Order: sequence, then C-alpha cells, then structure tokens
Amino acid sequence: MKKWNRNKKIFVEAENIARRLGLQVDQDKTKYMTVERENSLKKNNIGHFKIKNYKFERVENFKYLGVILNEDNNNQTDLQQRIKYANNTYLMLQIFKNKSISKKLKLTLKNTTIDKTLTYALETGILTKRDRKQFNIFERKVYRRILGPVRDNEKENWRILTNKEIYVSAKKNLL
Repeated sequence: MKKWNRNKKIFVEAENIARRLGLQVDQDKTKYMTVERENSLKKNNIGHFKIKNYKFERVENFKYLGVILNEDNNNQTDLQQRIKYANNTYLMLQIFKNKSISKKLKLTLKNTTIDKTLTYALETGILTKRDRKQFNIFERKVYRRILGPVRDNEKENWRILTNKEIYVSAKKNLL
C-alpha cells in the first residue's frame, strides 16, 4: 500500500504544478500501467486507480514514442510489430520488384529504409538471443528476395542462397 500512497502523492504534486501552469488532467486520456517483476495487480484484478475526483483506467500495454510497452516488461509484441512494419515497408516499395534496377541500389535502399524501420528507437532496448534471431531471419528473407536464386550447375537447377552466401553477396554488392 505504501507504493499506492506514494503514487497518489506524486500525482497530487503533478496536478498542482499543472494547475499553476494553466493545464488540467484529462481523465479520459490518462491511463496507468504498473511494471513489476511480479505483477500483483493481475492477481488482484485491480482495474482502476482512484485519486481525488479522478478514476484512471489500468492498461496492460501502450505505445509511447513508437515503442510498445507492457506491464510484463516483455518486448516480443513490439518486436513482432517492428518486423511487420519493416515487411510492409518492403512490400510498399515497388522498386524491389523492378528487374532493371541494380541489386546494389536495392541493397542500399534496404539499408536506408527497411533497416531504419526495423530498428527505430532500439538504441535503448535490450535484445535477447531470441530477438536477434528473429531480426536475422527477417533480414535474410529480404536479402533472398533482393538477391534472388542462383543457378547450381552441378545439379542443373536453381536454389536459394545459403545464409553464408547471403552475407558474402550482400557485402560484395554494397562495396
């Protein structure tokens, strides 16, 4: 309960400062979320936080500055959303389907548009091995689409590039 009293005290101070500046709290737009190792709110099913005449809704996740935050402090939802946005960026750019445009230009566009969409605001995030694996899978998928299949003369057929071939080829085409 000490935590709730501290939160109420902080809110009252913030509200007083806001009033002095001519601002007011919008109850409909203000939500709250608690991030803990063990979330006791889920166990207690506390849904609203009451302070003075205000009643604030509890949320399990929200988007702040383009990053999805959740009360479990798990970033999987955000990573999946980033990969989805990066994939949409790739699909929207019709230039990748154009055969007359060089692979070098396509790789440059990938690095300047798709990679930026994928990694936006990740400077402060912590990536696990699983997260990096997901990013690498997506990156190789885009590389395979750009670089296309290769002719295997021994087997006399077309095949996709191996992971090692992708990175060697991508590096060579960027230089």
